[in-house]
Amino acid sequence: MHAQQMFSVLSICSYLLVFSFLAHPSTSALQSFIYAGCSQLKYNPGTPYESNVNSILASLVNSAAFSNYNNFKISLPDSNVVYGLFQCRGDLSNSDCHDCVTYAVSRIGTICGGASGGALQLDGCFVKYDNTSFLGDEDKTVVFKRCGPSIGYDSDVLTQRDALLAYLTGGGQYFRIGGSGKAQGMAQCVQDLSTSECQDCLSEAITRLKSECQSSTWGDMFLAKCYARYSERGYTPKSDKDDDDDNDMERTLAIVIGLIAAVALIIVFLSFFNKLCDSKGGK
Repeated sequence: MHAQQMFSVLSICSYLLVFSFLAHPSTSALQSFIYAGCSQLKYNPGTPYESNVNSILASLVNSAAFSNYNNFKISLPDSNVVYGLFQCRGDLSNSDCHDCVTYAVSRIGTICGGASGGALQLDGCFVKYDNTSFLGDEDKTVVFKRCGPSIGYDSDVLTQRDALLAYLTGGGQYFRIGGSGKAQGMAQCVQDLSTSECQDCLSEAITRLKSECQSSTWGDMFLAKCYARYSERGYTPKSDKDDDDDNDMERTLAIVIGLIAAVALIIVFLSFFNKLCDSKGGK
């Protein structure tokens, strides 16, 4: 291979390395655990109810390959009815949704093993099953909340945060994402709610979020059928350790690219030197 061709190949390789690092979201981030809940009622192994639970969970995984939301009811025999649903974050592709739901189903089987009902919320998706119907029911019970450290009274930051939350409140959509200055956030309802029920649920979540997290740098408020989140760094709160990991990755990437460029320059130099020697030797 000629030096110029080698340099082109290495340049393409370095470009692809950078592009793949920047363009693809982290699968592990979408599968980050947020909360889980399991019913106290248990079912006996080998019963028809266990078979129906397994069928429901398999249906969730299969359907997630084609859509970001679906619900199911299995009632064979009639005394062993199981209800289930999944929902992915509104900005996920079918591929990412399917991966997230597949992982969620595998985790809920472990976390809620033998429970007649269970719910699991990951960063990218939500799955739930139960023997009591919950489909279409508006439920504004707080199931999980957390607030970041306080930023004190910073009028600019708080103004941006409040503007963002106001935007999320006025959505009229099942999924809404937006930003105001440094503040970014999202809000989402489970799609078995009507539009008006969704709006009512989100208004409650955002009111609670603003009240309980007040001057926090980020906050999450998850109700049983909707949630609202905000952060200065996007919709996944990050810790100082995450920042250190990001810095380490950036340094490692810079070193790798530097090494690739150095190798390419050496190859070009050696090729030029060899041609120069050959021309002198031929005289």
